[in-house]
Amino acid sequence: MSSDAVKHDYHLVNPSAYPLIGSIAAFVMAVGGVIWMKGLFGLEKHTAWVFFLGLAGVLYTMFGWWMEVVKEANGGDHTPVVSIGLRYGMILFIVSEVMFFVAWFWIFFEMALFHGHRALTPDVGNFSGVAQAWATWPPKGVEVVQPFSLPLVNTLTLLLSGTTVTWAHHALQVGDRRSAKWGLFLTILLGLLFTSIQAYEYTEIFKDHMFFSPDAANSGLYGSSFIMATGFHGFHVIIGTIFLTVCLLRLMGGGFTPQKHFGFEAAAWYWHFVDVVWLFLFAFLYVILPGIK
Repeated sequence: MSSDAVKHDYHLVNPSAYPLIGSIAAFVMAVGGVIWMKGLFGLEKHTAWVFFLGLAGVLYTMFGWWMEVVKEANGGDHTPVVSIGLRYGMILFIVSEVMFFVAWFWIFFEMALFHGHRALTPDVGNFSGVAQAWATWPPKGVEVVQPFSLPLVNTLTLLLSGTTVTWAHHALQVGDRRSAKWGLFLTILLGLLFTSIQAYEYTEIFKDHMFFSPDAANSGLYGSSFIMATGFHGFHVIIGTIFLTVCLLRLMGGGFTPQKHFGFEAAAWYWHFVDVVWLFLFAFLYVILPGIK
């Protein structure tokens, strides 16, 4: 009766300063973003050091806090009950990310249907009215990105990466660590390839001023919604690539077992989410709406 052994399935975390540090760092980063774009507190516009100071604090918090979670997992603190909570947490996180992309799609369709003079606003219950509105989107004078060139290559790249990460996950489940490492390594390479292709695509877009034409009053709306949607997705690809790289390092260091590998499983879920979102972006932003003209 005098034993101090844990008698329940829940893990009570130790006191940590990371929530406070992370909150302060996020606040500094947000204020730094305002200073960078607009100027504030006597600091001139384009002053970036405050933003990067906050970003460094956020990255420090992420690294330190997640290292503590890894130590908890290796120490046996992630009981079946705790693992269920981690899974629900990851699912809710992905759902929140889905809502971000719903917002970007909403913006894009809003602009496609209701751009221009109010007299041209279509009756959304009338299919012909919707088709007429879409026929003038993108605005006249805007040169769109050809979908069956670099965007198609990026689509095939992400689809292939979805198969390699599934291969790695299945290999880990059956104890084939060598195949799991190769699958993860190939997925990371494909993620880097996607990011490189999109960066090149952006340089071509801005070099040729494709989305901004003096003949198109609404060209800025199209360009902004397009860049925000695809750029936000590209940011998520970078995050997912880092996530998978950390999993590969843990795997090479002897971490993960066929029974306990939720860190890798969460990374795989996130990567598949990134895949699916890109399919919607490719279909609507690159192919369907621009092709209606």
